[in-house]
Amino acid sequence: MNWLKLNFRRVLVLLAVAAVIFFAAQQWRGPIVDVAAVEAGPIEQSIVVSGRVQAPNRIEIGSVITGRVVKVLVEEGAVVEPGQPLIQLETAELQAALAQADAAVAGANEREKAVRELSLPQAVDTVTQAEAQFKFSDSEFQRYRELRDKGFISDSRLQEQVRQLDVARSQLAAARTAARAQGASGVQARETAVKLTEARAARDLAAYKLAQTTIRASVAATVLVRAVEPGDIVSPGKRLLVLNSRGETRLTAQIDEKNLPYLKIGQVARASSEAFPDRNFAATLYYISPGVDVTRGSVEARFRVAAPPDYLRADMTVSIDIGVARKESALTAPVDALRENGGERTMQIVKSGSVQTARIETGVRGTTRVEIVAGAAAGDLVVLTRGIADGARVRTRQRR
Repeated sequence: MNWLKLNFRRVLVLLAVAAVIFFAAQQWRGPIVDVAAVEAGPIEQSIVVSGRVQAPNRIEIGSVITGRVVKVLVEEGAVVEPGQPLIQLETAELQAALAQADAAVAGANEREKAVRELSLPQAVDTVTQAEAQFKFSDSEFQRYRELRDKGFISDSRLQEQVRQLDVARSQLAAARTAARAQGASGVQARETAVKLTEARAARDLAAYKLAQTTIRASVAATVLVRAVEPGDIVSPGKRLLVLNSRGETRLTAQIDEKNLPYLKIGQVARASSEAFPDRNFAATLYYISPGVDVTRGSVEARFRVAAPPDYLRADMTVSIDIGVARKESALTAPVDALRENGGERTMQIVKSGSVQTARIETGVRGTTRVEIVAGAAAGDLVVLTRGIADGARVRTRQRR
């Protein structure tokens, strides 16, 4: 019995010693840390931002005249073509105004025709008669003056003939003035021409107002909002419909100003919607704002979408991945291994079971890996775990 107890104690002592030796060895070997290998391969640097689908042009449709709505010819979601009627207003009053304007134009035309075909010929005839009368009076004056000079008549008889000659001269001048007034460039002709122009302008205005009772689409578009119903009284400035014109699809995004050095017109990005993450599409950067938004420290960028997917909607939120640099062959390591302190970049490398800190020069930086230009070699194991002291012994657990 004593022998068994003695052997049991010896076993316990041996187990304790073994445990102490094991834990001491583990302590000497250090903690387990996650590491990854420096590898050669392609790397792409990209900027990922959130953006929105920008409608090519959002158009608010209103009326330029006041009137009552008779019909609304489209519903929300309808696709319309240029010139297609959208809203019909009441027309009775404006049709009457147009008829009145037509009558005014007809009257002005008749007055102009009367001056040209009646008044002017009459004035010409009057001038002819006045000239004949003046010639007769002048010849009579000459005859009476000879008779007076010969003593056959008195001066009073001659003075009477002088007055008749003056009247004939005055009548001739008046007839000529009246003829000039009614001629092609005369006052009366110009006045009738002005009246005719005014009547035609009034008629054009009446026709324009009548045409405005039918509100039409100016471009090919989709109806987004319908804010009017039959019976409504509309007036200038009131929004009736909102259209989203069909055309080039564009994206807009705010990009942190620190990324400006990487942006270039013509860069191709991949965009996707959270609702359809597996259906991405290409977008081309075509505009970078020359100004910076001081409140957000960002610049506006715009992208063209040459082949938009059918699920895109105006104002939809999209994720835009802009590829700004790519190398087909480079030494890379996980971004998690990079330590940055001010302008200095370092990585911890495991060599002979110990951690050594190395200064690193980096190049292209992707979302998960960074290019190593200098400071590490292919196959080096870089430490991913944080908080490991320089020079510490560690055991590694490789992660890809």
